[in-house]
Amino acid sequence: MKDFLIEILAWWRGNTWGTRLWVATQGEFVGEDETGNRYYRSKKGSKPGPNGYERRMVVYAGGYAEPTTIPPGWYGWMHYRTHTPPTEQDYTARPWQQPHQPNLTGTAAAYRPDGSLLNKGERPRVTGDYDAWSPE
Repeated sequence: MKDFLIEILAWWRGNTWGTRLWVATQGEFVGEDETGNRYYRSKKGSKPGPNGYERRMVVYAGGYAEPTTIPPGWYGWMHYRTHTPPTEQDYTARPWQQPHQPNLTGTAAAYRPDGSLLNKGERPRVTGDYDAWSPE
C-alpha cells in the first residue's frame, strides 16, 4: 500500500500515474536514448503546451527521475532548441560534450577540496597575486 501511494504522489521517484495516463492517452513515442530514457510528444492536433509548442515528456529509465541522464541531443529537443528529435536526424555529440556522471554530493566519493571540513589537509596558501581586504 505504501509503494502504491508513493507512486501516485511522489513525482521525484519516477513515473506517477498522471505521467502514465498522459503518455497512454496523449503521448506519441518519439525515441529512446542509450540509457533507456523514453521520449514522447503530444499527438498531432492535441492542445499545445504553455509555450505554444507541442508538449514534450521524458520517462526516465530506472528508479529516480534524474534529468542529468538526458544526453545532449535529446536535451536540445526537450528544451525546444531544436524541433527535430535526434532519431530523425544524424546527431553526433560535440567533442566538448561529456558523458553523464552522477551527482556524488553526499556520498563518500564526493569532491572535497583541500581545506574542506570533510577532507584532511589544509587550504592552500594564497599566492602573491591576492591581497585580502581588511577594514581600516
